[in-house]
Amino acid sequence: MKFTEFLKSKGAIASIFMGIFYAVCMLGIFLPGYTAIPGNIDRLPIAIINDDEGEYGGQIADSLAEQLPFKKIEKDISNKTALEQLEENDLALVVHIPKTFSADLQNGEISSSIDFTMNEAAATVVSSSMAQVVSQINNQLSTQFSQQTAQGMLMNVNVPEEQAQAMAEMIENTYIPNVVTINDIPDGMHNNMLPMFLTMALYVGAMIAAMQLVGAFKASRGKASKTRLFIYMQLTAVFIGILAALASTGVAYGINDLSGDLFLPILGQQILNYWVNFNFTAIFVLLIGEAGMIVNIPILLTQTIANGATLTRDMMYTPFEWVSHITPMYYSVQAYFANIYGSASVSPYIFGLAAVGIAAMLINILIVRFFHKPLPVAEAAPSMNSTEVQA
Repeated sequence: MKFTEFLKSKGAIASIFMGIFYAVCMLGIFLPGYTAIPGNIDRLPIAIINDDEGEYGGQIADSLAEQLPFKKIEKDISNKTALEQLEENDLALVVHIPKTFSADLQNGEISSSIDFTMNEAAATVVSSSMAQVVSQINNQLSTQFSQQTAQGMLMNVNVPEEQAQAMAEMIENTYIPNVVTINDIPDGMHNNMLPMFLTMALYVGAMIAAMQLVGAFKASRGKASKTRLFIYMQLTAVFIGILAALASTGVAYGINDLSGDLFLPILGQQILNYWVNFNFTAIFVLLIGEAGMIVNIPILLTQTIANGATLTRDMMYTPFEWVSHITPMYYSVQAYFANIYGSASVSPYIFGLAAVGIAAMLINILIVRFFHKPLPVAEAAPSMNSTEVQA
């Protein structure tokens, strides 16, 4: 066989196609998707709450609203409500000007502060971007108030040395920012990306299993009814999910410093993850056979952006935001953020994940019902026929 003949073989042609297809898909999805960083930072919602009874608070709130690069700034809510929304990641940052801010600033004896609260149990870009924004704001405010205080206190030119030194120290400490971080994530990128890695660890395996188990389903036609074979396929997926969940959870506990009381919740979600991912990826394999993997690959790549580990829905372009609502990864990643690092309710995300799985399984049932024709089930041959018994 010549090399040109080998290149024309089915396997070689498929390999060439997949090599080009995967490269185009990955770059064609990732590069446009990640242009949202930092371009769409301004889409993040924040809150500026002014409870100050003096004049400075209102001026600062208006100035921040004008200078900050965010289009959606909540003002007419209480600090308690804003912090609750921050916990649920409905807000990216809460700026709170306390009731006595102006009085403390004018008094000069007590350092005045503004509260900046961020949630670390959120998309990577959000936590890092908010930290930079808060740092820039505080540098500007510290310089501004030090200058204002200096002008007010040093109007008298003949200030004794000791008094001048005390005034200088007071000026330096006039404004001290109060930066609060809720739901701290331990240091290390492996901790920050754990929700995404736990999810993807089972998604790829379930996608491959969908192709293999659907192949076994088709190969076994005629040996049992397609209803029974479909049930066998589901039971096998659950069985594999249990094994894969035990393995993945064990690896995560061996590397990450996780609390022991999270073992069963993580294990349970991993089992659910596998079953949902299997049914979701099996849709296209049941529908168009092995070519369904060509559809599954770009959907997988799209979810790596749409799962919310790096970008929030507010920052995503419309196609990725749309995908996040109907695919399993987003719900799984957000459930892990809430369960492992946060204190918000994990139930909405678990219910969302289960809903995707149930919907996918129902679609698969319809595909098997209407697109896979029933075959007569071959009965097992008896050990002896009736004539042999009579003989």
